[in-house]
Amino acid sequence: MLALPSARLQLCAAVAQNETMSVRILGIESSCDETAAAVVADGREILSSVVASQIDVHRKYGGVVPELASREHLRQIVPVVREALEQAKMRLADVDAIGVTQGPGLVGALLVGITY
Repeated sequence: MLALPSARLQLCAAVAQNETMSVRILGIESSCDETAAAVVADGREILSSVVASQIDVHRKYGGVVPELASREHLRQIVPVVREALEQAKMRLADVDAIGVTQGPGLVGALLVGITY
């Protein structure tokens, strides 16, 4: 038997009863030089969107330095996701699904988002 988390069970029950239930997705982006997170409801309503730019970190080098980008993502991912959830008035447990950039992008930067 397949075990589903309680939110998925509630969604399945709502669909079976022809009720509408909001599906909330947390999106995480860390492919290059910005760390971003957003919460979207039903694929249509943006509940939050938070972006931490790395422009100042890379400006003096004239372009993105991959190692510095990865380190900055590590520093920013937790506060960015926390802020996105706070703006959406949600907890991580309230999220139904998580979407994350898997490519293309800088390998080290992508790994930060994927492993969060």
